[in-house]
Amino acid sequence: MTDTTLSPASRAAALTFLEQHEVDVLVVGGGVVGAGSALDAVTRGLSVGLVEARDFASGTSSRSSKLIHGGLRYLEMLDFALVREALRERGLILQRLAPHLARPVPFLYPLKHRFWERLYAGTGVQLYDLMATASGGLPRHRNLTRRQALRVCPALKKDSLVGALQYYDAQVDDARHTMFLARTAAAYGAHVANRTEVVGFLREGERVTGVRVHDLEHDRTFEIRAQQVVNATGVWTDDTQALVGERGQFHVRASKGIHLVVPRDRIQSSTGLILRTPSSVLFVIPWGRHWIIGTTDTDWALDKAHPAASSTDIDYLLSQVNTVLATPLDRSDVQGVYAGLRPLLSGESESTSQLSREHTVASPTPGLIVVAGGKYTTYRVMARDAIDAAVHGLGRSVPRSCTERVPLLGAEGYAALWNRRRVLADESGLHVARVEHLLGRYGSLVHEVLTLIRENPELGRPLEGAEDHLRAEIAYAAGHEGARHLEDALTRRTRISIETFDRGVAAAPMTADLMGDILDWSKEQREREVENYRLRVEAERASQEQPDDETADAARLGAPDVLPLRVTS
Repeated sequence: MTDTTLSPASRAAALTFLEQHEVDVLVVGGGVVGAGSALDAVTRGLSVGLVEARDFASGTSSRSSKLIHGGLRYLEMLDFALVREALRERGLILQRLAPHLARPVPFLYPLKHRFWERLYAGTGVQLYDLMATASGGLPRHRNLTRRQALRVCPALKKDSLVGALQYYDAQVDDARHTMFLARTAAAYGAHVANRTEVVGFLREGERVTGVRVHDLEHDRTFEIRAQQVVNATGVWTDDTQALVGERGQFHVRASKGIHLVVPRDRIQSSTGLILRTPSSVLFVIPWGRHWIIGTTDTDWALDKAHPAASSTDIDYLLSQVNTVLATPLDRSDVQGVYAGLRPLLSGESESTSQLSREHTVASPTPGLIVVAGGKYTTYRVMARDAIDAAVHGLGRSVPRSCTERVPLLGAEGYAALWNRRRVLADESGLHVARVEHLLGRYGSLVHEVLTLIRENPELGRPLEGAEDHLRAEIAYAAGHEGARHLEDALTRRTRISIETFDRGVAAAPMTADLMGDILDWSKEQREREVENYRLRVEAERASQEQPDDETADAARLGAPDVLPLRVTS
């Protein structure tokens, strides 16, 4: 492996290489599918570039329900192939690819009708378990009486259920997982750079031969040449295709889903919940010292970079979850809110529109591959299919995908380190709970974080304004994980922006100083980063008071994206 960090120096080296050399495959888009595609390509022995206009996972891939699941509801649609594929991927992620980032989660499904509903839902969950048998790793479902259900979830109204089913799925910190994919790709030799926007495509005749990019950190534009370009830009697929001047064979429709984050003590339960709503299903998902409640499913045709949650969205989720809670939640319980866009496939024919959460890969013009649709859990399959298509375009023999056997950085040795967590606590002087927190975020790379603390004990102290995190985590985000701006660290490398009632505003000044020391920010840039973050939070709060999407979108766009005053790193 080469440099295993996404450091400022590795970003600069990646851009220099990409400017001077043609690569076999250039992936556009640093979400989970783009990062997964870069890892797939580089582990086949190809020369690879990966460019992302903003930050890794800054779009859909940081705003999901954080679930790695087969999609129990897809069984009702009789989409057995999708469920089977997703359950296999769930098993791979849990057991081999990212055991340090993913973990099992129990869910309770309250039953409201006697006899027939237990038979109907129980048959579905039984089938779900059977389809997951090959991937293993999770307990099988249980049938619970009402008394048993209330024992594991005392928060439920007694008259809201007659019994329940409990089954298991898995969850992952989607943004950290995506970043680890990009970082693992870089470790195998991919040339990876965020804050590098594609502004045009290069062509020779009909063939796409590369892209023109704008390095947003240094305000310069240059060309990158590639044998094959993979468009993995999710909800931006149509926008990226427009730069090519080619009409796509399919279109991507954005569907907005919002989530609420509430403190763990607001809902007394040792299990997550899955509830039926008039239009879909609602999850109440345990998330550390919090719950995530979501999601919605509504069309979104406004700003894709900053989808906004309206007051109507928030009230809808609260009203739905309150139908089963003995102590209802209100707006004052909501600690964080985030909105994301699902990239759903739509087409000009009825058959194409039926694709929904399925993914598709196409080559609309020589030298260009487009991958779109799908769901987070099946990212690896989407990436494999995209690179298979790119290999076909290369016209030479290339090894098959091997990513099902390639653990992400931090996975190897994680189980042994978890068993030794008390020893690590004694050696580092940290409380064992702190070590467990670090292991769940870095896996076996925890030694790199502990080294920072050993070299500078101040970094072992809590971060002011977000005491669940150590200062070392911010320093590590800037020095090793590619965080370039305050928002990257507070919303994606950590979840401070949704896990504190002030949305991270109090933590911003110290975060700016910690990052600034590594990224060589001037005093003016540090102040600008803090002010921009404050304006972002203010705009999000204002959007969440608006009655509809249009007014919420206008309020959210009140905060501009931050740009560096001067960057020397």
